[in-house]
Order: sequence, then structure tokens, then C-alpha cells
Amino acid sequence: MSTSVKRVYGYLAEFESASALYKGAEKVRDAGFKKWDCYSSYPIHGLDDAMGVRRSILPYFVFFGGSTGLLTGFSLAFITQVLIYPTVVQSKPANIFTTAAFFPIMFELTILFSGFTVLFCVLGLMGLPRLNHPLFASRQFHRVTDDGFFIAIEARDPNFSAEETKALLEEAGGSNIELVEEED
Repeated sequence: MSTSVKRVYGYLAEFESASALYKGAEKVRDAGFKKWDCYSSYPIHGLDDAMGVRRSILPYFVFFGGSTGLLTGFSLAFITQVLIYPTVVQSKPANIFTTAAFFPIMFELTILFSGFTVLFCVLGLMGLPRLNHPLFASRQFHRVTDDGFFIAIEARDPNFSAEETKALLEEAGGSNIELVEEED
């Protein structure tokens, strides 16, 4: 016989419509919560602003990944074709001024490094791969892919209090408020 210890993940509240979810998100944001998210079956215009979500830092990572690819391509072509084994093509000099021949490899490595940077940084910033999420055990969360609108506030948020958080979700217009637990 196995006994499983359950830990509180947070509260899940359902909202009637996209506009009710939007207004509820503003109230949760104004209450100062940081570890929470909204769920709907389609994108809702302006919801990021209502949640107070900042711009992603991903473009900075991609810029540096692409720059690394560009410098790698240039270094690879320059070192191999100018320094180690000078390649003379049609009596053209093998020096730094023949970089036009290096453009294809520089372009390709810029795109390759940028693509890999996007892939790995998105996975890292999103905390993936995660094979299971505590909300999947909720009795009502499966409706999010059809017609449900939900806000989940995590218990690890510094402002989380069982009674006050539940009261806030009720005040924000949430119904069917459920305490979600996860296996420890």
C-alpha cells in the first residue's frame, strides 16, 4: 500500500467569458501576485497587459546567438582559407578583404545558431520539458481547450494565503474555485 503526500499547488478559478477573465486578471495583477497564469482556448487581445507580463528577454539571447554564429562563420572561413591554407582563386589575394567569399557560411551559421538559441532558450525559459502539470489533475481544467477561461494562482507566490486568495478570486468574478494539489 502506497501513501502519497499531496502538496497544495494553488487555486484554480473559472470565469464566464474572455472579458470576465480579462477583468479578473487585472484584479489579480493589482493585488500584487507574481506566480499565476490565465488559461483560455484562444488568444485574448491585451491579456498580457492585463496580467502585467513584461517583454521577453528572448530577443537578446537570439541576438547574441546569431552574433556568435556570425563570428564563428567568419573565424572558420578566415582561419582555414587565409591563415592555415591560403586559397588563391582567379589570382585574387587571400586576405581579410576577400570576405565576400565568406558571406554564405557566415549567413548560414548566423541562422543556425539563432535557431538553436531560440529552441533551447524557449525550452529553458518555459521550464520545459515538463511531462505533467498539477492542473491536469483538476476536475474542471480539461474544459480549457473547449470553452473554459481560468486563472490559476500558485501557492508558492509570496502573497498567497488560502482564505484571502480564494476571496480575491471570488471578488474578481471567479466561480467553481478549486484547490489544486500535486503529488509530492
